Amino acid sequence: MTFLIEKLDVAGLDTNSDALADILHAAVQAGARVGFIWPFSREDARAFFTGKVRDGVAGGRRVLFAASVDGRVVGTVQLDMDLPPNQTHRADVSKLLVHPDARRQGLARKLMIALEDEARARGLALVVLDTRTGDAAEPLYSGLGYETAGQIPHFALAPEGDRMDATTYMFKRL
Repeated sequence: MTFLIEKLDVAGLDTNSDALADILHAAVQAGARVGFIWPFSREDARAFFTGKVRDGVAGGRRVLFAASVDGRVVGTVQLDMDLPPNQTHRADVSKLLVHPDARRQGLARKLMIALEDEARARGLALVVLDTRTGDAAEPLYSGLGYETAGQIPHFALAPEGDRMDATTYMFKRL
């Protein structure tokens, strides 16, 4: 099995927009708490990447990473640097996603390490993220050295639309 983590520029995003949409759509359908609620179509997922993400990549405010296994894009994460002027020393982690068919291979960890390396190369001192409290990703982040800043109850509507979930804010000094 061959793993590849790469940064995608606008052309790379355009080339891989269908695969990225498939990842996001499959993750949300599998219950990922990443900001979307059902019904959530593949077209909605594609619009997210070709709109908000593409604009950020084109403007240099967002770095998009893709993870491939044997030539198939199956994971992604974003380093979001579109922050106020008093926060240029940090960035947010956005949309760490691995297609459900490709999980348990260490891809999320590899994507996060690539993101952190990029943040360091850009001179950033702090990376911040939030995750649904109790989510399977929480131990991954802790294992990578992220510390918990706190939790907020009733933070976001679950994808199913039937309840409010708490979120845990985490950070890592680089």
